[in-house]
Amino acid sequence: MTSLVRHITIDCKDAYTLAQWWSQVTDRPVSDEDQPGDPEALVELAEGPGLLFIEVPEGKTVKNRVHLDLQAETTRDAEVERLMGIGATLVDDQRKPNGRGWVVLADPEGNEFCVELSAAERAALS
Repeated sequence: MTSLVRHITIDCKDAYTLAQWWSQVTDRPVSDEDQPGDPEALVELAEGPGLLFIEVPEGKTVKNRVHLDLQAETTRDAEVERLMGIGATLVDDQRKPNGRGWVVLADPEGNEFCVELSAAERAALS
């Protein structure tokens, strides 16, 4: 027997608003069952587990113990610019002169995530 990961759950202050933001990131809709003010909201991804946002009373205080690594569809740098344009903030830039590396960003509630190279960029560096 095995277990499947159904959701990746992210604690937050405003579940619906943060789900809407991640909906823009992933180009996937917030569930039709979720409405503003709901204590949880789900973004169903095309593949793999969905992103489930759950409201909690306490705010984020330290680095995430778990984070998402996003693979750019176009280029890493274009995706970083797009995400910063919709409200992500730069946390740490680990891009290397040889083209490798990643960028750590934070969503509007401060949850860190990484943006990695696209598949094409990875292939070009192989």
